[in-house]
Amino acid sequence: MRLKLPAMLDPFLLFLVGTVIAASVLPCRGEGAVVFGWSTDAAITVLFFLHGAKLSRDAIVAGVGHWRLHLLVAGSTFVLFPTLGLAVRAVGGGLDANMTAGVLFLCLLPSTVQPSSAFTAIARGNVPAAVCSATLSNVAGIFITPLLVGLFMGARAAGGGINLHSILTIAIQLLAPFIAGHLSRPLTAKLLARHKDIANLVDRGSILLVVYTAFSAAVVEGLWKTLSAGDIALVFGLDAAVLTIGLVATTVVSRALGFSREDEIAIVFCGSKKSLASGVPMAGVLFPAAAVGPLIVPLMLFHQMQLMVCAVMARRYAARLDATTA
Repeated sequence: MRLKLPAMLDPFLLFLVGTVIAASVLPCRGEGAVVFGWSTDAAITVLFFLHGAKLSRDAIVAGVGHWRLHLLVAGSTFVLFPTLGLAVRAVGGGLDANMTAGVLFLCLLPSTVQPSSAFTAIARGNVPAAVCSATLSNVAGIFITPLLVGLFMGARAAGGGINLHSILTIAIQLLAPFIAGHLSRPLTAKLLARHKDIANLVDRGSILLVVYTAFSAAVVEGLWKTLSAGDIALVFGLDAAVLTIGLVATTVVSRALGFSREDEIAIVFCGSKKSLASGVPMAGVLFPAAAVGPLIVPLMLFHQMQLMVCAVMARRYAARLDATTA
């Protein structure tokens, strides 16, 4: 499979910005909001069905034996990052309370599969292990993230806490279609391979629809009356700090534990990512509708930042290998 090197600026960012602008100018209200809510649920189901259908069983089998690698990635995702998020909340720094909560929420999310495996491949790392580790993170996150949200953000969550119903709702909305998609591979794998552009369109279109619905609810509740340009700039700086610490920590620890260069690459790229595709629908289930918009702002900024930084890192890993083998 040939992988194109990601551009420094992902065009998807422009669509995200356009979606936020559209929601700010023409938010959906009343019956329209109800229709968009149903459409969003359907789009998320299709999105995770496609994620499951695109996951190769051979990649899972090839990568599942690297348990030390998977433990380190899980430790970064569900221990290191939540600790950083709690530190941001404790410090505050004059940031809007919703933005501070948004930074903590992104730190509680699982890793992302496609970018992690793509960057690992570009950097010539252990791709099967990366696919398996990121997938395990996504599946585990369906249960772990709501529990962490309930533990650290319970007062902000819908109903004041996380219950079994919330976790089951997320499992039904994300895990069930993911499993169904993976089981459908004998029927859908070749079709998806022939129509990758359509699958990518559905993938990104689903996220944009969720973002529009979430921001519409926030705008109706007065989002832009409480959020300033200074808040956005401060969130950008905090996101950059969290990402930098995550990248440095996974690099240093993987080397200290004696992992190979290929495994190090998989650990760095899987252990530093946060999933926009999982995060937005989870926020929609776990938090009141009006709170979702500001909560996902840090996640949207982090998403683009991780793509840009990891694109540069993947190039450097590959160039370093070329220099040593020349």
